[in-house]
Amino acid sequence: MPNLPKPRLRRSGRTRVDPHAASPTAEPNVETVEHGGLRWINIERPGPLDQAWLEEHFEFHPLDYEDVRSRNQRPKIDEYPDYLFVVLHFPVFDKKVGRLNTAELDIFIGPDYLITLPNVELPPVEYLFERCRGSEQMRDELFSKGPGYLLYKVVDTAFDYCFPMLRKIGNKLDRIEEEIFEGRSQEIVRDLSNAKQEIINFRKIIRPQRSVLRDLERNKQRYLAADMEIYFDDIIDASERIWDMLENYKEVVDGLEDTNESVLSHRLNDVLLVLTSVSIVFLPLTLIASIWGMNVRVPGEGQIGAFWIIIGAMVALFAGMVWFFRRRRWL
Repeated sequence: MPNLPKPRLRRSGRTRVDPHAASPTAEPNVETVEHGGLRWINIERPGPLDQAWLEEHFEFHPLDYEDVRSRNQRPKIDEYPDYLFVVLHFPVFDKKVGRLNTAELDIFIGPDYLITLPNVELPPVEYLFERCRGSEQMRDELFSKGPGYLLYKVVDTAFDYCFPMLRKIGNKLDRIEEEIFEGRSQEIVRDLSNAKQEIINFRKIIRPQRSVLRDLERNKQRYLAADMEIYFDDIIDASERIWDMLENYKEVVDGLEDTNESVLSHRLNDVLLVLTSVSIVFLPLTLIASIWGMNVRVPGEGQIGAFWIIIGAMVALFAGMVWFFRRRRWL
């Protein structure tokens, strides 16, 4: 069983420590909340110093420590006699680049501890941790039911965080649909591309861990009371709802893309119809002008009256063709 001494650090504030700093007073960025014999240890963005602290205080498998150091680990669950190691991915919006990125959450769960190691700032986990740190009632509610229930709340809160992002994507698709029929088809091509990329990124994050959640649901009995088994079923339901919404959004954005292309094609056809009609209207006039402009003798040559007759005939022909095209709704 892993060695579980009480962590030496318990700070009231969230201190950011540069793990690469050479200062001899540098400390690992380890935060802990304890209640009723259960510890929640949170290490955000673990660096070399934090990982050294973890290796010193816990006897986890070396491959698990390697996975913690890795930045592109796939979602999975590894089962050991004394603990479980879980890797999950969640979407986070990066304001710097304006797109969804993947946040990896590594979790160790044992008989009397839960260790969370998000590789980037994960707002739902940080918010839940701060609530537990600041509220005795919250600690009593979450910690008194064992590490399995605490794990459920962490994962469930992280999945609940996905729904506001999904609603924003849905609102964006509704706005794009309105703008397509408001004559802004060309301007929203980039918006359509961005929305499609967000949906693709979201699907890439959610898809591989659906099987992991089922494995986690099967392993829940080790750290969860029998009367609470339904809680992990709720996580699977949330994951399936998210996937169903993504499937629906994928169909919607594909339909909007096809609709936008149809609108652009229709407008292009209208432009080509107008240009073709104009060309056809002026074609006989050009023919008449070319015939009477040839460098040979033609009827009425040198007579001013013939000029006005030709001009009148061209105007009459032009008006007749315009009337005919409008009657057929080609113009």
